[in-house]
Order: sequence, then structure tokens, then C-alpha cells
Amino acid sequence: MNTTYERLLERYNEGNVPWDAELPPPEVLALIPTLPPGRALDLGCGYGRASIYMASQGWQVDGVDFIDQAVAVARQRATAAGVDVRFHVASITDLGFLAAPYDFALDVGCSHALDEAELRLYEGELARLLRPGAIFLLYVRLRDEDAPAEEGPRGMPESWLRAIFTADFDFTQVERGLTTMADGSSWASAWYWLRRKANPAPAGSA
Repeated sequence: MNTTYERLLERYNEGNVPWDAELPPPEVLALIPTLPPGRALDLGCGYGRASIYMASQGWQVDGVDFIDQAVAVARQRATAAGVDVRFHVASITDLGFLAAPYDFALDVGCSHALDEAELRLYEGELARLLRPGAIFLLYVRLRDEDAPAEEGPRGMPESWLRAIFTADFDFTQVERGLTTMADGSSWASAWYWLRRKANPAPAGSA
């Protein structure tokens, strides 16, 4: 079985990138203008559509993707758009090269390809990087608890998300729906709005 990296690399090499669009999803377009510009993370940034949009709205943006070709195109598009975005070729589970604090993080369909152990690493990085009160906007493909992981975007049970993220994040809003692709395939999906909790006081503090 091909790895997630190999499957995505093949898609980019073939130009089979259905998420390539000029603007990010409506949920992003609705939220960003309501927030004061700060530092933002675009996780699984692909060709950089959300990164470029946020930078155009005054944000300082770091975009991360593990596909070199995607990041190369994202850099070209940011230059053409006249915005400054720092793009990085890296895994979203290993972000040690980035320093806190960030005010906002976005993941449009990236982390749902992780397994449970990888998702825990990812959550740890987000908890480290996001300041208390920061918003994390997340889109995921969902799958039933007892459904086997499929090739392609595996999807995740919502129970993973709740169990892994609840210690450090509050779930403030959820919108569930059905994602339908151009080929007619569809799957359950959801948008989640999470807020980074305040850091707990050190043990023994007054």
C-alpha cells in the first residue's frame, strides 16, 4: 500500500489536485476578517491558497506541507500575489523549527490522513505553538468508529479528535455535513472551531 506521502506526491505530479482553487473555503473567508491580524499557521498548505489569502489580510503566515512541489508552487503564487509568506517543507507532526506563539491555525483536510499516534503528536505541536485563546479551524473527513481505514484520505473517528484535543482545546462550534467530489463520491465531514485553553498554573503555585 502506498503511503499518504506517495499518494499525494502522485496527485501533484499528475495535476490531480481537486482542492486547488484561488480562494480558501467559505468558512475561512467568513472567519478571518473577524479576527485581528496576527501570526497564523496553515497546516497542509498545498499550493498556498489560504496562506496567500491570510497574508493579503495582514497576517504573518507560516505554511507547512510535506510535498516539495506543492510548496514550490505556493512560493511562486505568493510572489505573484505580492505577499510575504514563509513556506516550509515539513511534516505537520514535527514542527520543532517553529516558535510560539501563534494566534490562529488552519487545517483544511490534512490531519484526517494521520493515524491515532500521529494525531497525538500533531496535537502536541499545536498546543505548544498556539497561545491561550488562539483559534484552530479544522476541516476533517469523518469515518465511523468501527470502519476500517481506507486508502486515500483515511478520515478519522470524531472520538479521536475529542479524546486527543480536549485537554488543551475547547470545542466552540461544529458544523457537520457531506463532502461531494466531482467524481460523485462523497463522505461525512465536519468543520470544527477550537480555542486553545489557558495554560494550567504550575504545580504548587499560589
